[in-house]
Amino acid sequence: MAISPELEHPRKAFGLAAKDSSGVLSPFIFSRRETGEKDVRFKVLFCGICHSDLHMLKNEWGNSVYPVVPGHEIVGEVTEVGDKVQKFKVGDKVGVGCMVQSCHSCQNCNESLENYCPKVILTYGSKNLDGTITYGGYSDTMVTDESFVISIPNSLPLDAAAPLLCAGITVYSPLKYFGLDKPNLQLGVVGLGGLGHMAVKFAKAFGAKVTVISTSPNKKKEAIELLGADSFVVSSEQDQMQAATGTLDGIIDTVSAVHPLLPLIGLLKSHGKLVMVGAPEKPLELPVFPLLMGRKIIGGSLIGGIKETQEMIDFAAKHDVKPEIEVVSADYVNTALERLLKADVKYRFVIDIGNTLKSS
Repeated sequence: MAISPELEHPRKAFGLAAKDSSGVLSPFIFSRRETGEKDVRFKVLFCGICHSDLHMLKNEWGNSVYPVVPGHEIVGEVTEVGDKVQKFKVGDKVGVGCMVQSCHSCQNCNESLENYCPKVILTYGSKNLDGTITYGGYSDTMVTDESFVISIPNSLPLDAAAPLLCAGITVYSPLKYFGLDKPNLQLGVVGLGGLGHMAVKFAKAFGAKVTVISTSPNKKKEAIELLGADSFVVSSEQDQMQAATGTLDGIIDTVSAVHPLLPLIGLLKSHGKLVMVGAPEKPLELPVFPLLMGRKIIGGSLIGGIKETQEMIDFAAKHDVKPEIEVVSADYVNTALERLLKADVKYRFVIDIGNTLKSS
């Protein structure tokens, strides 16, 4: 007989969960494991709302296990550490991103690429080592193996740090890996949402000249004046796209809707790189001939390893790279998700868990 979530583990926990594919969140009592010898337990203070939370809540990827407690942009304060924990102590500010465990023995893990480990355990909706389902950060407490816990520098506000753990690393990692982190490169960013606005900020911090490519002309003022982009191209305006042909060293494409790649490939210089970080639900058409004409590359990237995530957080703190956020209360979350579906957010919702998630 299945054990109820509140009796699976010894430590009581409280959060918000979807019980079915309606995706509607409601109060949920469950439990967390005891603090193991290498575990860090922390009180959750803030949790970002990622677009993938929406997909999982509504089972749009077909792999959701209900009840779902979403949230993988989690920050808080350490309340307890295991006997063998070396990097953290009670009172430290910490974060957990998209993963909570991996195999530690495959080639990816050995190269600090836990995000590509075939046995990676995701922060929520994944099967834990003990066979129970993982629950995310829309909850009052977390307990995680210390090797998957990120240290948050004191100079970084906790609410702003949360989205860096997914949106931030998702764009930082490909910029670094594909060599698009050098000063004076000409970089394009497609889409100006949660991921796109972080791509602009990190690219600017690396010293690049940034062109935002968007279907929405009304985003131009904000892209340039608020986010610091150098230019703005409306992708449906043929003359603007023509003028930008062959001008970019690299493009970070954050769009998750089906869209044509041919016009973007045309914007690249020879040896230019188009890197996909959005995940359209249907396959995109890939025209090969334009890749041959200039030895261009299309690549992909998914979040980043723990070592690189820590590097990204430290870089963000040093260079004052912070997401634009709208902090919301726990009882507003369903409304926030509806707004996210309509792209009505600039640019990331963050839930104030510490002050507003109440179990009574």
